Amino acid sequence: MAAPKKYPDELRARAVRLYWESDPKPVIRRLAEQLGVHHEALRNWIRQDEADRGERDDRPTTSESEELRRLRRENAELKRANEILTVTCAAWAWLGGLWCFRFCRACR
Repeated sequence: MAAPKKYPDELRARAVRLYWESDPKPVIRRLAEQLGVHHEALRNWIRQDEADRGERDDRPTTSESEELRRLRRENAELKRANEILTVTCAAWAWLGGLWCFRFCRACR
């Protein structure tokens, strides 16, 4: 399970908006001190916003990260289900359920 977020989403959005609306661009460390957040957290939020805007290719967008997380969870569930079916099929074969060898791909 992931750790809870240290900063609320509203603060993140406000900090990134302040950075983009400032002209000239403020020093991230100074802006972070004014907002009461860690400068690396602010830097990461800005980088993520740049990725979401399509300005960076070196990191996935928020939607891509969410999809990847969802697909990894789904993959883990499917692996567990496959393991259960394999064990069940092997148990049936061991008990004399010869039908298993004809119908179950895992036992072939």
